[in-house]
Amino acid sequence: QVQLVESGGGLVQAGGSLRLSCAASGRAFSSYAMGWFRQAPGKEREVVAAISWNNGNTYYQDSVKGRFTISRDNAKNTVYLQMNSLKPEDTSVYYCAAAGIPYSGRYYVQPYEYSYWGQGTQVTVSS
Repeated sequence: QVQLVESGGGLVQAGGSLRLSCAASGRAFSSYAMGWFRQAPGKEREVVAAISWNNGNTYYQDSVKGRFTISRDNAKNTVYLQMNSLKPEDTSVYYCAAAGIPYSGRYYVQPYEYSYWGQGTQVTVSS
């Protein structure tokens, strides 16, 4: 079992930056691929970025490429999402998630591939 707690959300002006953190507790965090998702009201949950268990592979949604960076520190049981050049369309609730297959060496982009979820943190970007 893995418990995930996000932090770092808030209100920021367009062009600003935020860094989201996701602290994990429970067994074997370092063996799981991790992902950041977001869900706006009335929209489906979508992957923003994902990372393999060993930092070897990363994925970014096209709309955030060059602006967001996912990283993880397995020694600290934490995954991060650095968000730069934020836009109003980035406004959403952001969730971190852990995939259910340990040591797979790949990232995952579909919500159903993730077994553990945090409670979410609100990010609001004003224009």
